[in-house]
Amino acid sequence: MQNASPTTTDLVREAQSGDVHALGLLLATHQADMRAVAFSILGYRPDAEDAVQEAALIAVRRIGDLRDPAALKPWLRAIVRTACLTQLRTTRPIPVEEVEPLLLSRLDRDPAGLLDDYVLRDWVGHALDELSPRLRLVTLLRYFTDITSYEDIAQVCGIPVGTVRSRLSQARVKLAEALLATAGLPHDDLTVPIRRHRRQAEETMRAARDGSFGQALADLCLPEVEITMMKGTVTHGVDYLLGAMDRDLAAGVRQHVAGVVIGRDVVIWENQLVSPPDDPFHCPPTVVWVNHLVDGRVHRIRLFHPLPRREAPRPE
Repeated sequence: MQNASPTTTDLVREAQSGDVHALGLLLATHQADMRAVAFSILGYRPDAEDAVQEAALIAVRRIGDLRDPAALKPWLRAIVRTACLTQLRTTRPIPVEEVEPLLLSRLDRDPAGLLDDYVLRDWVGHALDELSPRLRLVTLLRYFTDITSYEDIAQVCGIPVGTVRSRLSQARVKLAEALLATAGLPHDDLTVPIRRHRRQAEETMRAARDGSFGQALADLCLPEVEITMMKGTVTHGVDYLLGAMDRDLAAGVRQHVAGVVIGRDVVIWENQLVSPPDDPFHCPPTVVWVNHLVDGRVHRIRLFHPLPRREAPRPE
């Protein structure tokens, strides 16, 4: 006698336990219904497909938040509706936590936590590595760091805002396809490289405070590493980083690693900048290092100070 097919509740519980095949099957099963919701709001336009793919990526990250497995269908529909509203509100880019208040009530402010805290991390990481470097970078910034606005992403990548939108649209489609296609495959464990890159970031910042920053940068970077600053000024070698760090330390400023996000050829550090007590506004609150790698060493760095995120308005 054949076993009965698993119910939606069974599949949701398996997905929440880390079974990526179950989650892939759930998304494939409900994709038509998700499209129907998007089409009803946005019409038969490319934006509707974008909203469906965006919703699928949110569901992958937030399946653990679904308390009632029987409510999967309305939960997915709600995600699609929120994604559609985001498409309609194009007058300004909206940070993820503002447009998904019902779904992201437990948003982890540590970007590395978005990868570390979910059993689906390795599956998502493998799918990200299937993207081209250009698509992978905008996706990592948008979904796994505090750089969520299109304007900030454009500045970090040195491209127009319209190109950011286009690349994110392509990335959502390709990433959703890669997730569904690889749901049943084994994936490399990302624990070791994540921990290694985080340790390297922390040791580099510690070396700055201990007076061995030059040696740490020599170990981290290729000799002619390209450094791009906030205003687009480009220099080569580590002299700029050494001078800037010396000036910060002399002013009493310290950098502490808040989050590290990794891709196949890029490592992003999100560092807190701690100003001295007598000059609390000496520097911006954070600095992002976007480190591009060649053979495991940094050949290009983009430094960026994102504006603080605006908090979503609280209900009266």
